[in-house]
Amino acid sequence: MTLQELASLLDAKNVSTSDDLNSIIVNNAYACDLMSDVLAFCTPGSLLLTGLTNVQIVRTAQMLDIPAIVFVRGKRPLEETIQLAGENGIPILLTRYSMFEACGILFAKGMKPCHDIQEI
Repeated sequence: MTLQELASLLDAKNVSTSDDLNSIIVNNAYACDLMSDVLAFCTPGSLLLTGLTNVQIVRTAQMLDIPAIVFVRGKRPLEETIQLAGENGIPILLTRYSMFEACGILFAKGMKPCHDIQEI
């Protein structure tokens, strides 16, 4: 799924400097508000959905090769977060949907989780 398709599904606003959302393809996603879980479980190339708006989320995205970040619950990141994401070519999308709703919409359209836990 292209990032443009994903933005349309989530009725998301692109606040980054990247306008070419059609060139970015994401097939997996991870959703979390806990930075340690993002670092532990999010795999490279996965879309990140989060409510964390500080600059550390962009630095984490850089480390994990995350192609884009979706901020849920209508949250807007700090300007320095948007600027750092732009400097690193990481698109930022904002959606009014909750994390639960956004994940449900994407899952219904074929987006897969970035990892599959086999045992509990």
